[in-house]
Amino acid sequence: MADLWQRSWGNYKFTGRLLRGDIAWILIAISLIGGSLGYMVIEEYGLIEAFYMAVIAFSTVGFTEVRPLSPEGRIFTSFLIIFNIGVFAYFLSVFTYYVVQGEFFKNLHLKHIQSKIDSLQDHVILCGYGRYGKEVAKTFLKHKLPFVVIEMDHEIIREIQSNDLEMLYIEGNATEDEILKKAGIMRAKSLITTLPDDSENLFIVLSADQLKPELNIVSRGISRHAEKKMRLAGADHVILPDQIGSFYMATLVNKPETVEFFSFLTNEFESDVGFEEIHYRQMPEACHNQSIADLNIRNVSGANIIGYKTPGGRYLVNPPPNTKLIKDSSFILLGDKEQLTKLRAYLDNYGEQDQPLVSD
Repeated sequence: MADLWQRSWGNYKFTGRLLRGDIAWILIAISLIGGSLGYMVIEEYGLIEAFYMAVIAFSTVGFTEVRPLSPEGRIFTSFLIIFNIGVFAYFLSVFTYYVVQGEFFKNLHLKHIQSKIDSLQDHVILCGYGRYGKEVAKTFLKHKLPFVVIEMDHEIIREIQSNDLEMLYIEGNATEDEILKKAGIMRAKSLITTLPDDSENLFIVLSADQLKPELNIVSRGISRHAEKKMRLAGADHVILPDQIGSFYMATLVNKPETVEFFSFLTNEFESDVGFEEIHYRQMPEACHNQSIADLNIRNVSGANIIGYKTPGGRYLVNPPPNTKLIKDSSFILLGDKEQLTKLRAYLDNYGEQDQPLVSD
């Protein structure tokens, strides 16, 4: 047995350096063998009589001695009982550690995780922590976005528990409504399912849409014919990784510089440029039905409005200045981190102070 026993439940780690099962059994053997030899030497008992007395002293059950003890035998018995009390206490501690305390800390950790999940608001539920799920989680951690992982593979759960990423997780089947509720789907803003099976992804999309119709649902798709079914089931976006990869490779042949430029824009490690989408429903009332010229976003923040999504779902590239933010529409903006930070602060306070004039 190793010198150090260590179990880990997420960031809750405890060691058993002193509580070892082999030591407990060695102490019990020392008590029985030493006690037997002591009675054989001091009281001149036979082997069976001496072993019987050693067992009585260890168990402290209080049976009558084989023969009346001499003063030396009583002193020996007293010290043997005291020693055995310590051995029994140690054995009980080892038993508690390996059987009872392990489950206690596990349950304590899981309750702590669940309490953190219960406190989340506007978070993302990530179904599946496989190849694509890990990349999604890495991005969320990079940008400090709150999310919960649902994974049913116990080995993957152990991997999550052993890392230092402090991820919130639930071990269970994401196709079950109860698991989605435990993940806080009624308080979540989005759900992403990355499972490698279209039928499971479809079932999760259907369940999530029934529980919360307004939830933003993003699903991974394996085959093209599954995309339409997933959208009918309630998915807002269906991502086909193979199709995206093929398009990317083909475009690299025709327009390599353009692809590399967009790769630079979306690579968080090389560029601080980002995209932002502002929805009508998320904007202050003062922004509603305002045109791009009225909002004056570029002059105030430096961010550029590069796209407009109509209420019908169509996209307009480089919308004209008279384009208005009407119900169910949104603007898509491009800017660096500083510009997008200014943008959020500006829009949060829009209408509370006089807006700067539009420059020529």
